[in-house]
Amino acid sequence: MTLKVGVVGIGNIGTIHANVYTEHAKTELVAVCDIVKEKADAAAAKYGCKAFYSVREMLESGIHLDACSMATKGEENGGEHYVPTMELLAANIPVLGEKPISNRIDEGERMVALAKEKQLPFAVNLNHRFTPAALRAKEWVEEGRLGQLHMINMKMWINNPVETSPWFHLRALHPHSFDVIRYFCGDVKRVAAFMMKGEGRKIWSNAQVMLEFENGAIGNLVGSYDAGASYGLERCEVVGSKGRFVLDDACELLTYYPRHSIATESYSYLGGMRNFNETFKSRISDWIEQLDAKVPYDQINGSGEEALKAQSIIEAAIRSFETSSIVEL
Repeated sequence: MTLKVGVVGIGNIGTIHANVYTEHAKTELVAVCDIVKEKADAAAAKYGCKAFYSVREMLESGIHLDACSMATKGEENGGEHYVPTMELLAANIPVLGEKPISNRIDEGERMVALAKEKQLPFAVNLNHRFTPAALRAKEWVEEGRLGQLHMINMKMWINNPVETSPWFHLRALHPHSFDVIRYFCGDVKRVAAFMMKGEGRKIWSNAQVMLEFENGAIGNLVGSYDAGASYGLERCEVVGSKGRFVLDDACELLTYYPRHSIATESYSYLGGMRNFNETFKSRISDWIEQLDAKVPYDQINGSGEEALKAQSIIEAAIRSFETSSIVEL
């Protein structure tokens, strides 16, 4: 059965969602929705589907939707996520939202609670964990190849000159970072953070966040909006008692280093994935396949609940910096 899907918010990221749905054999894009009429009309003409200018209008039209992507933006890239997500969930439509789940924890909690109450699939586009390289690294962790986990070192930095809220860097970029960190090392117990404003900056554009995990491991994140293109997007190093792995730029290079040997094991471009832009297809395709297989709502990969946990680490880091203290989650 072909799943009939829609996309709410048809900007750059929403267009990526729409392209994946159009190309996937198991989905038909039947609706696009944007408060900017010209955007919705242009997308509808491009994809051969119906245009709507509000979620309410789309729902009241009677159009059938098996699922919907929610790719609005707003303050800190999450300020406009709450209302459309709640409208879709209230109408019993499974939702794949964009990150962050919201720039407010209370809104994220209500979104997760409503999805749970209605037993609906609700996920967030935490696409860094859906690459073939990340999946291979996760297998190594689960099969004990690293041994007892000792630490994780995470770096994520890009060049983003946008100046909005003081916490734009933390809330907009690092849902990805902390989701990857949790994916490999589990729940975080305590957080301590330091931040600085880059040259000429008004926002806290650089951050160092230290972590203690429930399982006893430790780790850190170095994040920045002041990096050049040549710096690379991302590096994740997970260290255990038997070995460690290094994953570069989400998908490009994965290497395992055994603790007691000089023989390494390296993979480049696993699954033919070459760069970060290709991760959207793998993540959205996983969502489609899980919906098609009717996976239970509480077994959805990259769920809203997991996105909320990542966002809670961000808020703990902000509180830590503001209060010069270690914050317990």
